[in-house]
Amino acid sequence: MNLTSPSRSRRHFIKQSLAGAAGIATAASWSRAAGANGDIRVAVIGFRSRGSGHIKSLQKIPGVRLTALCDVDQDVLDKKVAELAKGGVTVTPYKDFRKCCEDPNVDAITIATPNHSHVMIALTALANGKHVYVEKPVCHNIWEGSLLMEAAAKAEKKGQVLQHGMQRRSDLGWAAAMEWVKEGHIGAMKLSRGLNYKMRASIGKVDAPQPPPPSVDYALWSSPRPELPIFRKQFHYDWHWQWPYGNGDIGNQGPHQLDVARWALGDPKLLPPRVMSFGGRWGYDDDGQTANNQLAYYAYDGVPLLFDNRGMPRSDLRWQKGWEPAYKGIRIGNIIHCEGGYVAESKAYDNDGKAIHKFDNFQEGPDHMGNFIASIQAGKLIKDVLHVSHGFHAACLAHMANVSYRVGKKTAPGEIRERFGVSAAAQETFDDFVANLKANTIDMAAEEAQAGPWLDFDPVTLKFTGDFAEEANKVAQEDYAEGFDLKPLVAAI
Repeated sequence: MNLTSPSRSRRHFIKQSLAGAAGIATAASWSRAAGANGDIRVAVIGFRSRGSGHIKSLQKIPGVRLTALCDVDQDVLDKKVAELAKGGVTVTPYKDFRKCCEDPNVDAITIATPNHSHVMIALTALANGKHVYVEKPVCHNIWEGSLLMEAAAKAEKKGQVLQHGMQRRSDLGWAAAMEWVKEGHIGAMKLSRGLNYKMRASIGKVDAPQPPPPSVDYALWSSPRPELPIFRKQFHYDWHWQWPYGNGDIGNQGPHQLDVARWALGDPKLLPPRVMSFGGRWGYDDDGQTANNQLAYYAYDGVPLLFDNRGMPRSDLRWQKGWEPAYKGIRIGNIIHCEGGYVAESKAYDNDGKAIHKFDNFQEGPDHMGNFIASIQAGKLIKDVLHVSHGFHAACLAHMANVSYRVGKKTAPGEIRERFGVSAAAQETFDDFVANLKANTIDMAAEEAQAGPWLDFDPVTLKFTGDFAEEANKVAQEDYAEGFDLKPLVAAI
């Protein structure tokens, strides 16, 4: 599979992008003030999937006016514009995110495009004076995430709001659970665990590069990547499982649970100094590149964090909905392990598994978008937990695990077990991980996992150090299209 050769048309597009970026600082609309009637005027960029939820949420918030939509798929754009028009809502349609970000009739941008374009669009919007809401993961890799943090610091001084899409941070139930654990009701914390047990069936395999859908502007969709050959049957969504665009499920569903897991640790200001991850793509041979089963262990100073991702069924390669495994009754969520018991989502249990407390208001943060608008109206973030830095940490935890995995090699189960050392929780989870594969007729001794080394990480410089540093840091930054640089956008803010 060739995923590295840019085309001439792509190089021309990039040159145009950079030429435009050079003039942003003076051409920016700086439209932070609300519209003439006091409404916050919002544009949604990318709405074939998650962005449709943005539109619905925004339309329910008083004082918000949807004024523009942007999507690189003309069919998706035309359909939504027509649908809104039937309801009496008129919006300006855009295919090019740059034009949308320049619109003086837009105060705020929400971003729900594929992962690889999140930072590029966010920086462009900030440079044009907009408030920005960016979905998870807020960055596609550690390097561009650092640029987003630099941009956030500059934008905040100008009164611009930059908020992540980690909805659980607006969940009153989880806030109550965190406070309850902090009060010591079940003793000292021992482990913070994130779970994502969500089956992911094969995406299939093609024999040759596929054409993009005729309604899609592929140059715009690809940016800031080169126009790479398309090796997947389904153009939309299945990019999640290919490295140039997605981050696997640990970077898809994972950031939500990684964020809560870090929240339980007290929101450490720095990323962990060590990480190790292993996994594989088992059960089929397809065009996906990311792991469908992956375990990651983060050696924070003090209490460790463990993330367990299972994309396999409970057993027998039975890919029917609802046939996922579970741990302590949880399939997708978080467990906070303490000396005297544990919290599993909305309930607390003692060590015998008896429920001892229930937390109310677990609603997946329905006010999260409302908090974004309220922050714009207030001229600053109304809650620290909404700050994009939390989204940055959650995304980078996923990226750190993927870096370890990607620089790893096929490894025997016994050697992987040794890498976890004396951690009883990691050993227990490893055993269950192996058992789940066995229940699906997969022998990990014969189909070995790809196991990464323990990677040392400097959380201040955001660089990997030690024996594998050169290869790890290259993966952590990735390759960008020839002549493309995000830095001018940061400079223009």
